[in-house]
Amino acid sequence: MLTFTRNIAPHVDKELALAASARRRNHAGIEFKHLEIAHVLGQESTYQHSKLHCLMLVWGLRQRRWRAVLGQLFRIIGVLSTTAIGLVPPVNNGGSNISLFAPHALSQEYSEIILRAKQDL
Repeated sequence: MLTFTRNIAPHVDKELALAASARRRNHAGIEFKHLEIAHVLGQESTYQHSKLHCLMLVWGLRQRRWRAVLGQLFRIIGVLSTTAIGLVPPVNNGGSNISLFAPHALSQEYSEIILRAKQDL
């Protein structure tokens, strides 16, 4: 999966840059939306998956959303113990306001990005 991690990184980084831009403009909702997109793209990489949940945890702390913080702590433990062995929940946005196992429809654009990132595997 190291190849996937490398291949998906530019796409995740693009969303993280957009999240940072939204944060600088004090648009917390838009920031989180970009974190969710980055999560969808990177959730099959242990590195990206854990990094994104940590960023969502920090977002929750900044927003003082304690349920989100607890949810992200739970998810970080899960990511570190399951992603590396291929146990990734269905595509979801990573937010703690939804079930870990609630699948979400994946847009054609994101499906194609993920498929291309996997092609070198």
